[in-house]
Amino acid sequence: MLNYESILNDTITEIQPSGIRKFFDIAATMIDVISLGVGEPDFPTPWKIRSAAIKTLERGKTRYSSNRGLAELRKEISSYLSRKYELNYEPESEILVTVGGSEAIDAALRSIINPGDEVIIPQPSYVCYVPMVMMAGGVPVIIENKAENDFKLPASDLKNKITDKTKAVILPYPSNPTGAIMERADYEAIEELVKDTGIILISDEIYSELTFNGKKHVSPAAVGSLKERTVVINGFSKAFSMTGWRLGYTCGPKEIISQITKLHQYSIMCAPTVSQYAAVTAMRDCDAEVEAMIEEYDTRRKLMVKGFNDIGLECREPEGAFYAFPSIKSTGLTGAEFCERLLESQKVAIVPGTAFGESGEGYVRASYCYSTDHIRTAIDRIGKFMDELKSV
Repeated sequence: MLNYESILNDTITEIQPSGIRKFFDIAATMIDVISLGVGEPDFPTPWKIRSAAIKTLERGKTRYSSNRGLAELRKEISSYLSRKYELNYEPESEILVTVGGSEAIDAALRSIINPGDEVIIPQPSYVCYVPMVMMAGGVPVIIENKAENDFKLPASDLKNKITDKTKAVILPYPSNPTGAIMERADYEAIEELVKDTGIILISDEIYSELTFNGKKHVSPAAVGSLKERTVVINGFSKAFSMTGWRLGYTCGPKEIISQITKLHQYSIMCAPTVSQYAAVTAMRDCDAEVEAMIEEYDTRRKLMVKGFNDIGLECREPEGAFYAFPSIKSTGLTGAEFCERLLESQKVAIVPGTAFGESGEGYVRASYCYSTDHIRTAIDRIGKFMDELKSV
């Protein structure tokens, strides 16, 4: 019998599975469960996009694209970023189409990290960053984002974590799970901090379209001199409700993008061609559909935040993404205890904040990419659970 422990990669075996999945694996075995857990739009992909894909198939346009992605799509990405976020990238050398944003993050990290390099990661944040840094041979360095700072990354906190080993900083805004955003002044302070360093900023902007309260997304690459040190990650999953199409992109200095492209070339070859043709239509013709989805998310956001506060769970108003991050500290339970007991008692599935880092303790994540009826039912059940806790 083979000793698999001695065969498998040590780094991979040490990495724990995603904490998000635990509760949904349990919930999948139960009847009548209401879930606020999955960060996936409940809207169908807009018909214009689906129609474009159908036409692509009917015309037999199913061959490989270039490694970098369809030239037509890269030009459309360049145009879209310019008109939306004041970002200007050369389609031929500064843009790469990837298989989702996750591939882009992974390839970006592997392209810049040497063994032992430190990568600063604000938490609570998306579950993939720490494992990807480790798999690239880097050392994750965690910064705790605090509620009193609206879960932003203050330059003063970042300064305290920078060492001579710091290679990169991940900027995950708008934030999953907190809904926090960063504004121009926040990035200007970071610009001043890193201007004389070789530190690279990896900006995960997958939720860039989803901002509220009149706030508009600001990319660090659009701020002062930061463009030369910023790798922008984005994609089509969230804004265009194209999760299963598996399409993302990364933009940045040509010297970095050329190396990311090399990794992509040998490990992926190219992103799905049909998805790429559909994405051209998404960026060119679907502003109205995206705005309609954002308007509905805003309605759900307000409903969920008010619901949590009304039942006694303090919840700040998220300004981006589609998640609320209420505090459950008043219950005296850990996040895991709260979620496990809620699932058992009221059959509502949400995610403990610790799934997004230890600093998420005392919070839970709930997604509002569900219908208003779904959200109302879930909040009502959570309210009953809170009454149960008070009666004990």
